[in-house]
Amino acid sequence: MARAVTLVLGGARSGKSALAERVVLRAGGAPVYIATAQAWDDEMRARIAQHRAQRDGQGWETVEAPLDLSGALTDLDPARPVLIDCLTLWLTNHLLAEHAIDQQVGGLIDALQGRPGPTVLVANEVGLGIVPDNALARAFRDHAGRCNQRIAAMADTVVFTAAGLPMVLKGALPPGI
Repeated sequence: MARAVTLVLGGARSGKSALAERVVLRAGGAPVYIATAQAWDDEMRARIAQHRAQRDGQGWETVEAPLDLSGALTDLDPARPVLIDCLTLWLTNHLLAEHAIDQQVGGLIDALQGRPGPTVLVANEVGLGIVPDNALARAFRDHAGRCNQRIAAMADTVVFTAAGLPMVLKGALPPGI
């Protein structure tokens, strides 16, 4: 398998995760789903359970990495296809923990560049709305935008998803996706 990094962007409920799953499954091999969500309440626990149930029976191994994405990638067989869902929650976790975001993103990029297997990352495009009314929300929007730009710059393929429809911004999706 040749190295391929794909970034799938979109808004909430845009179809980005479903598209990313199809791309990873198309790559063949034993797929790994790296989940970044943390279950802080019952509603989030239910969402996580629903996501797991949707992947059930498709051969996914799930790795939970709410903070250490680069470590999770390094610990895996480097040839296995990987889906990271999602960068936006991962950034939120680091922002709330008051970690150095630029350093975390740099570590992730280093880990991605060292993987020979396909990796698909999902992220929300949060810069299409109004300017947030508070400093934390503005900082989040800014960090998310810069993270998405840095990942997109090194990615082989970048796709924006809206209403379940992919629009390729860079590179190409596999045939039949």
